[in-house]
Amino acid sequence: MRIIKKVFILLFVVFFIAQFFGPEKNEGDLASVTAFIAETTPPEDVKVILKKTCFNCHSNVSRYPWYHAITPVNYWLAAHVKDGKKHFNMSQWEGNSVERKDHKFEELIALVENKKMPLKSYTWAHSESKLSKEQIKAITDWAKLVRLTYSLKPKPE
Repeated sequence: MRIIKKVFILLFVVFFIAQFFGPEKNEGDLASVTAFIAETTPPEDVKVILKKTCFNCHSNVSRYPWYHAITPVNYWLAAHVKDGKKHFNMSQWEGNSVERKDHKFEELIALVENKKMPLKSYTWAHSESKLSKEQIKAITDWAKLVRLTYSLKPKPE
């Protein structure tokens, strides 16, 4: 019994000390997505969806829930954000080629239509981020229009 008690106390101490350490936060401001918004011109309803559902993981603008302060949850969330930004980062939209931008929108359409985005693990904690059929249609219609504008741009030789 003493060994179990000592192990429990040791785990508690380690957990307590771990709370003083955590990953770097992804806290930018909305100005970082200005170029993306200006170029892709989403309608107001889509802007609201992007802000509420996409910015946390796909831009430098993350709003953290209260439980982000708990280690190891904060590392799990940081990994999700890092991975999301690796695939699609609205804050670093400038400088990408037209082909890359078009491909990102192609992926966006497929993932949203197939209900693979937002991730289920995200919507568990953020139920307001679950997309309705109307929201899915609004996002994909906008994304298809953006792709059309990219298709009309001249390709580099």
